[in-house]
Amino acid sequence: MNVENTKNKLSTIFSKYHVTKVEQDEVHPDLTEKTVLFLSSKKLEGLSQVTLDSYKIELRIFSEHVKKRTDDITTSDVRVYLGKFEHLKLSSISRKLSVLKSFFSWLTAEEFILRDPTAKIKPPKKEKRLPKALTIEELEMLREFCKTNRQRAFLEVMYATGCRLSEIHNLNKSDINYQAMSCRVIGKGNKEREVYFSHKAMYHLKKYLTTRTDDCEALFITERKPCRRLSNRGIQREIGKIAEQAGLEKPVHPHVLRHTFATLTLNNGADIVAIQALLGHEDPSTTQIYAQLTEEKKHEQHKKYLVQ
Repeated sequence: MNVENTKNKLSTIFSKYHVTKVEQDEVHPDLTEKTVLFLSSKKLEGLSQVTLDSYKIELRIFSEHVKKRTDDITTSDVRVYLGKFEHLKLSSISRKLSVLKSFFSWLTAEEFILRDPTAKIKPPKKEKRLPKALTIEELEMLREFCKTNRQRAFLEVMYATGCRLSEIHNLNKSDINYQAMSCRVIGKGNKEREVYFSHKAMYHLKKYLTTRTDDCEALFITERKPCRRLSNRGIQREIGKIAEQAGLEKPVHPHVLRHTFATLTLNNGADIVAIQALLGHEDPSTTQIYAQLTEEKKHEQHKKYLVQ
């Protein structure tokens, strides 16, 4: 018998019965108030604005579905809520649960509620999928089909540094140390780290910057005037445009270039601890996912090290 599945189905049935009626037309003000306090607390802990915005959105969606006081919310309420997202991937449901666990754990620690309703809910098993990195051939295709200096600079900088989209978005011209061929970026948890450029990335970045006549401090800016910092969405569109020009069928976005940096570098013999530091991963297991060897690499290692 599938116990968890049975629990979810029973929760769905019994959630329709309450001693007191729950109003359906408004979010309970207590839940709204506790959400504001929670986000304020996390902001003081140094969480990034991107993370805070993500928490805010998830908790707003939750409050629109579960219109109760925080101390009246039960484990069944949370299970029923998560069960409504059958169309989502397990990773998305796991993220929703993670936010709720953080929220209710904080409420319990601060003694706003006596019991954490998410404590008994186990996160779904993670889907074991390798990051969709580009091959060396695909990377070269992207390079070949860049039509502007900005496009080539985007591609080379994102691949060479392995930076996240938000980290590239926030870079300024003054952040670049041309002598050391590096720069410092602010990553998750407001943590600063050093990342490095390749000779190729530095060459194309300089080439792009020499074409600019504006006084905007941002490293990457819009083509339309007045020039301003290019948005995250703008960077995503530009990377997608390059992939379209190259005729690649697989989806290519900024995070794919980060995957490509990690995968190709590790397969070329880099130390995984160094890659962890370069990517800004706090948990080594996050970096370990990139250490999965390609079929070609496994075959090569077998031929090289098998004792005949």
